[in-house]
Amino acid sequence: MTLFGALGFTTPWLLLSLLALPILWIILRAVPPAPIRRIFPGVVLLLGLKDEDQVSDRTPWWLLLLRMLAVAAVIIGLSGPILNPKADGEPAGSGPLLILMDGSWASATDWQTRIGAVEGLLSEAAQSARPVAIARLTDPQEPLFQSAETWATRLPGLQPDPWTPTGDMAARFADSLPDMDFDTYWFSDGIDRETRSTLLATLEDRGAVTVFESPRNVFALTPARFVDGNVQLTLRRLRPGPETEVSVAGHGTDPAGNPAILVRTPVIFENSATEAELELSLPAELRARITRFEIDGQRSAGAVTLPDDSLRRREVALIASRDDREGLELLSPLHYLAKALQPTTDLLSGGLADVLPANPDVIVLADVATLSGGETADLLDWVDQGGMLLRFAGPRLASSDVSRETEDALMPVRLRAGGRTVGGAMSWGEPKSLATFPAESPFFGLPVPDDVRVSAQVMAQPDPTLAERVIAQLTDGTPLVTRKRIGQGQVVLFHVTANAEWSTLPLSGLFVQMLERLAVSTAPTHFTEADLAETVWQPRMVLDGFGRVRDADRLPGVDGLALLSDPLGPDLRPGLYDSEDRSMARNVVTPETLLAPTNWPARIPVEGLQRPQERPLAGYFLTTAILLLLVDILASLALSGRLRGARATAASVLVALTLVTPQHARAEIDPVAATEELRLAHVLTGDAALDDRAHAGMRGLSEALFFRTSVEPEEPVGVNLETDELAFYPMLYWPVTASQPQPSAEAYARLNTYLRSGGMILFDTRDSDIARFGGASPNGRKLQQLAAPLDIPPLEPVPGDHVLTRTFYLLQDFPGRYASRDVWVEAAPPDAELVEGMPFRNLNDNVTPVVIGGNDWATAWALDDGGNPIYPMGRGFTGERQREIAFRFGVNLVMYVLTGNYKSDQVHVPALLDRLGQ
Repeated sequence: MTLFGALGFTTPWLLLSLLALPILWIILRAVPPAPIRRIFPGVVLLLGLKDEDQVSDRTPWWLLLLRMLAVAAVIIGLSGPILNPKADGEPAGSGPLLILMDGSWASATDWQTRIGAVEGLLSEAAQSARPVAIARLTDPQEPLFQSAETWATRLPGLQPDPWTPTGDMAARFADSLPDMDFDTYWFSDGIDRETRSTLLATLEDRGAVTVFESPRNVFALTPARFVDGNVQLTLRRLRPGPETEVSVAGHGTDPAGNPAILVRTPVIFENSATEAELELSLPAELRARITRFEIDGQRSAGAVTLPDDSLRRREVALIASRDDREGLELLSPLHYLAKALQPTTDLLSGGLADVLPANPDVIVLADVATLSGGETADLLDWVDQGGMLLRFAGPRLASSDVSRETEDALMPVRLRAGGRTVGGAMSWGEPKSLATFPAESPFFGLPVPDDVRVSAQVMAQPDPTLAERVIAQLTDGTPLVTRKRIGQGQVVLFHVTANAEWSTLPLSGLFVQMLERLAVSTAPTHFTEADLAETVWQPRMVLDGFGRVRDADRLPGVDGLALLSDPLGPDLRPGLYDSEDRSMARNVVTPETLLAPTNWPARIPVEGLQRPQERPLAGYFLTTAILLLLVDILASLALSGRLRGARATAASVLVALTLVTPQHARAEIDPVAATEELRLAHVLTGDAALDDRAHAGMRGLSEALFFRTSVEPEEPVGVNLETDELAFYPMLYWPVTASQPQPSAEAYARLNTYLRSGGMILFDTRDSDIARFGGASPNGRKLQQLAAPLDIPPLEPVPGDHVLTRTFYLLQDFPGRYASRDVWVEAAPPDAELVEGMPFRNLNDNVTPVVIGGNDWATAWALDDGGNPIYPMGRGFTGERQREIAFRFGVNLVMYVLTGNYKSDQVHVPALLDRLGQ
């Protein structure tokens, strides 16, 4: 290959033909011989006549130039021009190629650039027929070497993970490498790790290693801390640099519950600094509504931190039965509570009528026995909405009649009269100690100090529900702490006083730990192993690699100790986890996380992501030559007078442009016209080729309905979920691709309204040749993401007696381009029983809102304007028979949408039995 700067030629000797262009110019410009003059008297008769059609004896210069350019374009195109070709010194490579990606959160910010570079490598590998394998260290799998074209179709499904490769992940990947030679292109996220050197040596044993690394800096955000009444955040960047300003935003909900940015503030990295501190002074009410902090413009999970209970200071109202007496603070019912709660909560004081309007998280009643009817009603309503009422016993409660004969609404149990005193001069026995907390108690796992003793308490009346309400008891089995749920809230009763009169519990550290477990206070420090032992935490929300918050309802619970110490990975994702009334966040970046750039050995070539890709230009030059020749033909016809009028010339130019311009546009359908006639519709995915195929499929199905049934659909239409009204169409065909964008919340709201109003969506993953329903294919995973926000009922495979099997045709299979049986519909109701003597169940009007499969029905239905199939189906008669069954399934599906389950009504049974021959 000969190089001329960034342009190379595979057959440069053809360029010598350009030297012949001047000779060609001279030949074309040659003047014919002068005519012989003969004197003829009759020529006088021709004087004054004017010839309208004159032919020049010379070709116009501009037409000659046009022809020269066309010939030059042909010569250059045939010489094999290539933009950004490989230099002769660069190894082209011919063996297997491994493309290794770190795939961590640090790769997410420039992920699309990385995918573009991978596409370039795949293009080069395809030209050299090199087998390729693509692997990610965050999801170590045995490398599978396949053709570059196969991997190119899977690129849209590659996504970064919200964690970093661990040593175990790198070791498992190294062990899975095949015992063969291959070259490696390693897409690094730029962060140094101890495991890199070992893995690099393993890869170098197999062949050459080239590293791709982005020069873009990586930013990270550590978890928020609550220190001295302010929220503190630490920002880090991978590489030192000049003074840089970034912005940190606090996202949450406004008072109406709508997502909003509640705070945004700039942060400056000083020159050469890799850390920057941010301190925010936020009101407690605003701080409680923040759900995440993130660095603006950084699309990665490391630039997002989720706050948990360690950030949010709860508001606690303290109410006692008597006022503090001067000089006797240690005897005050609220003294020890205030000391325990003041460092971690915002305390409110005043009467019950004063604190209820403030809607605190917890209200503490210390030895408050009697409440008025209005106070009781207000407290009940507050607890029902999620509040916690924490009550402590005392002399007043022990001597009152509260919750004696009948259980008080604001007490967890009934109480015995008089209470119990042990260890005194007028009683038998010694003060009692606490028993070990049972597994179902929120205090489970807390160590019980030996010095905690109880000398007096109020006694619970035996009751069938008493055992399930006891969450702490003494060694003799008497209840110490009881609890009752009311609506979304709870009432908790300590059967001892809040001060040290009846027990030494308020003097111990256990008292503070018990308040933390009840979520009365919140601990600003990390959880300990004792706190999390034998606990299970349910993920509420998780982060993906781009830092987007995802719902985690379908993920299993996580063991508390694993949540505390295990590294993040597929089984432990970063997010917010709940247990009882506590929450804990596992963020990608922790205070111990260090960001250091990778220092690659000098022998390893390191390239940037913006790697110039080879691009053959022969097609462009030859296309230009054809266009120039078309223009030359039109110009020659015009000069010879064979094109009459501007209209003919314009028509010719239009025809020429039509020959070279691809046609993808389809006529827009007026929304008003859509209501006049029945039309089938398909969802626009953004992939022009797939949308054209879906449109052709809907057109073919419409023609089948027109000729086979009384339904006469008009031209189908593609709908944009973001802007188009869906109510006009009885059915939407939705082809799924791994790269199509996620609809907005407004689009999902319209989709759910459409489904609840009787519409149906046919989801087609088009991958039954490689995966079944729920399989781990890129399209299958994308379907799960697309369908998650939809109001979809439980599903089941199409049963043999479903109405879809007999709506118009009697069917047993539902093939498309593929013939998988995995087609899913809404599960039948539990009461849909089979009546004796009937071949199918009575399903009433329970029409499925969704049908899910992967048989690629649109390809099987697709017809051109002449009614001929566009895409082949199988071989010979077998393939055409499969296409026919696919059309029958489409007819059944549309008739099912339009008519419902009428064929399952018992009134039609005799006719159906007669048709079935039974």
